[in-house]
This record gives sequence, C-alpha cells and structure tokens, in this order.
Amino acid sequence: MSTSIPVSDTGVGVLPHRASLHPLHAFLLGGAECFLLSALLSDWAYYSSHEIQWKNFADWLIIGGLVLGGFATLWALIGIFRARYNRGSHVLYFILLLAAWICGFVNELVHAKDAWASMPEALVLSVITALLATVATVLAFSIYRSGAR
Repeated sequence: MSTSIPVSDTGVGVLPHRASLHPLHAFLLGGAECFLLSALLSDWAYYSSHEIQWKNFADWLIIGGLVLGGFATLWALIGIFRARYNRGSHVLYFILLLAAWICGFVNELVHAKDAWASMPEALVLSVITALLATVATVLAFSIYRSGAR
C-alpha cells in the first residue's frame, strides 16, 4: 500500500522557464570584467607611483578585456534575437557591453601614448570602462537566472 498522495500539477504558481547564463558566456563576461578592473587598479598604481611597468601591465590587461569582451558582446548581440521575454533588458545589456568595449578601445589608444602623457586620461577612461563593464555584468546575471529551472 502506498502512502503517497497523487498531486495534479495545475501550473499555479509555476514560473516560466528562463534560460540560464551559458557557462562560456559567463566565463567571457567575468574574464573581461576581471581584466578591466585589474587595468583600472594598474592605472591607479601608475598614477600613484609613476612606475612605468604599471602602465605596461594595464595596457596588456585592457587588451585581454577587449578580446574577452568582444566575444561576450557578440554573444549578447545574438542573445537579443534569441530572447523570448524582456527584450529591452537584453538590448540594454548589449548597449552597455558595447559602450564598455568602445571605451576600452579608446582607452587602449590613450595608453599607446608615451609614459606620463597618457595620464590622467587613461585613468579616467579606465574608471568609465570598468564601471560600464561592471553594470553590464550585474545586468547580465540579473537577466539570466543562475542555473535554476
């Protein structure tokens, strides 16, 4: 004799399925965020210490952020067309990520200047780029549920 009671699923209170953030997309987005935040910290260290190696380090970190951020931006563009719900949030996420990538590209061009000639523009652009990337990352993880079904 079974002690369980059969329950019919009426669908009351059931949320619609929302796609989770793909692990590769999360890696690209998180990696770009880490690179760009590290570039900001390196620029700040250069601004504080005048040690040229911090500028060189920030230069390479921005390149890494641009590479990973470029692929994450492409993924976000594709995500706009695949979105079944809340398309406006996907568009905002793409725009923020694209703005962070463009600002990072301009920041890389500013970093190409000779030593102290890049300051303080490079530091200001690093702050803007890191803020845009952070807001885009937070928005991406709020759009997609993290693995829950």
